[in-house]
Amino acid sequence: MTSASRPTDQARARRTLRREVPSTAAVLADERDFAAMRRYRTFPFDDHRSYLQQMEALLRTLASEGVLTTLSLFDPAAYEDYCADLALDPDRPDSRTRYTAEVACTGATLPYAGEPLKQLLPLLVEEADRQANWERASALLARAGTCEDCGEDLAHAAFARATHVLRHLLEALGEGTHHLVCSIPAGEPSLLAILHATSSDDGRLQLSEATTLVFCTVLATGLALRTPGGIVSRTTTAGPTAGPTAGTHDTVRGWSLRDGWPCPLTAAEVFTAYCTDADTGEPIPPEHGVDYAPGLTLTPPTEEHRHR
Repeated sequence: MTSASRPTDQARARRTLRREVPSTAAVLADERDFAAMRRYRTFPFDDHRSYLQQMEALLRTLASEGVLTTLSLFDPAAYEDYCADLALDPDRPDSRTRYTAEVACTGATLPYAGEPLKQLLPLLVEEADRQANWERASALLARAGTCEDCGEDLAHAAFARATHVLRHLLEALGEGTHHLVCSIPAGEPSLLAILHATSSDDGRLQLSEATTLVFCTVLATGLALRTPGGIVSRTTTAGPTAGPTAGTHDTVRGWSLRDGWPCPLTAAEVFTAYCTDADTGEPIPPEHGVDYAPGLTLTPPTEEHRHR
């Protein structure tokens, strides 16, 4: 090896190492968060659209070099608190870098694989919402205490009941693709968990372990606190292959939490709940091809006593 070739070999070695060193990026997903960062003199962008274009170009460059990049959300309010807690100057690039590294370890993240940011950002926001709901629900459950009669941990008991509810609910709904939403009014905003599950004709279920955990934790919070929350299911099944009803068929059902257990709503109650604007209270036209059916009865597990 000649001395002239060594710089080239060293550069090649550095490029190889670069591919094995992961990268992190935190993105300002919406205009409001972007505007909040513009008050810092060292923040170098004036336009949110241009900022996203530059971010996507950087991510694509890293991906083309074989660098694995983890993408997270940059929250200006959380960043300000972070800097205050650590006595950092928020108007410094190295402070933003430290915060980015922190949220990549503790916040919601997704790996970047070359997708357009407009496609990836809604998924990242959804993941952040899911993690926030899980953290809030877990904190509320941790404060549930113990049963006055038997001393049993109420959080553990509620989670076991929530798991029982989900298992029997999916069994009762049967074959199809199920979209479940659990809403618990515990603070502002309400706790919300969404679960997608597919049940085949042989009874096999396909569902995400992570979303199942969040769903059961949020539901357990409602059961433990005995709040007036609810569950809505929307099941899609295959329809006829020909004729005016060809394609798929959707059925919506609902349950309300009463005395620590989901009780089925009537078809009229499901229709009213699903076809009313939650913000204005105004009626919403029903969707074509959707049936609004009563909730199914779910049998509670056998218990020797009731928790208070």
